Amino acid sequence: MPYPPGEALLAAYRAWGPVIDVGIGASGFTFLLGPEANRFVFANADAFSWAQTFEILAPVDGPNALIVSDGPAHRRRRGVVAPALSHHKVEDYVQTMVANADATISTWRPGQRVDVFPHLRSTLRRSVAECLYGSRMAGHADMLGELLQPQLDLTHAPPEVLRLRQRLDTPAWRRAREAQRRVDDLIYAEIADARRAPRHDDRLLTGLINALPDDGQPLSDNEIRDLVVSLIADGYETTSGAMAWAVYALLTVPGAWSIAAEEVRRVLDGDPPTAAHLPALTYLNGVVNETLRLYTPGVVSARKVIRNLEFDGHRIRAGRMLIFSPYVTHRDPSLWPEPRRFRPQRWDPAASSYRRPAPHEFIPFSGGQHRCIGSAFAVAEMTVVLARLVARTTLRLPAQRIRARNFAALRPLPGLMVDVVDRRA
Repeated sequence: MPYPPGEALLAAYRAWGPVIDVGIGASGFTFLLGPEANRFVFANADAFSWAQTFEILAPVDGPNALIVSDGPAHRRRRGVVAPALSHHKVEDYVQTMVANADATISTWRPGQRVDVFPHLRSTLRRSVAECLYGSRMAGHADMLGELLQPQLDLTHAPPEVLRLRQRLDTPAWRRAREAQRRVDDLIYAEIADARRAPRHDDRLLTGLINALPDDGQPLSDNEIRDLVVSLIADGYETTSGAMAWAVYALLTVPGAWSIAAEEVRRVLDGDPPTAAHLPALTYLNGVVNETLRLYTPGVVSARKVIRNLEFDGHRIRAGRMLIFSPYVTHRDPSLWPEPRRFRPQRWDPAASSYRRPAPHEFIPFSGGQHRCIGSAFAVAEMTVVLARLVARTTLRLPAQRIRARNFAALRPLPGLMVDVVDRRA
């Protein structure tokens, strides 16, 4: 198993406990590690600034995206978007998810060697665009992927590196800014067209245009643009890595692919999955949860402290950057027996050893007021795509060197090659 870039933090937690200070004064970092630290962070949302924390994402998502919004602005925008990503609404998207997964699988041929990571990435990007914004945005999915990539590449560097690139106007910075201008032109044109001639399947785009948030003020075109781009970009950037790790686990854990395929055959009887089928896929749901535990997209997360805090006898001064880590929590043996072992069965409610984790113990989507609004969508999509993969293909993992990279969107590098042994209609 390739270990993600979080082992140093795990070793530090074991050696020094839940609070580790690095740097001097308000400009330093405070690491709060472990489940109780997570609980503390989620319970004190008002002590942090999301805009200051995630400024590195503004070149991609825009300054009005949920992840860079604080206080009333965050509540205003989240309230408009939340209905389209509720559990009930996500059920309506399953057929679209199936169709996009099948379209990708149908391009593969037995005997072919495929890097599944970009294939899954394209599938998820097209799916999230179509589910949320209909055919209008789905038709631009590949172009958006091409244009967003130079911007996403910037987010994998530390903030100080991003600021240096901006100040020096480096080639990477110029490529990202030019790509952003092209994204803006595309999205603003689609917003204008949707106002002038709405389509029956514009879905959330119509909702954003017609929304009247609690403060009584309609969303501006800038807000709509940032919400459209951020929900698409965030919806595939993190989930595509998790999907690749799920395929990797199914192909490396002895018997896992066969168990999943047999469950899908038994539950679905040869049919594509519907929303009603998903809860019955116990083992596959365990694969998804176990992937999100061991290969959490965010190895660490951060919060910019804006008022003094105290945790476990330690003072945390305003101005410091607070770091917490799903990676560390998800490998705590007091919570997860055999924490490094990939065991989908640990998520089976019927198992005698089953223990439902508390919200601060399993945090692939963070927690509290800023918990990822697309969590239900991501879990459903991973389950649907995996169900189609095990139903329609037999894959084999050839020998290759795989490394786990990126702290914010964990992915396999250089990719994930698989051999297509069989592909069924």
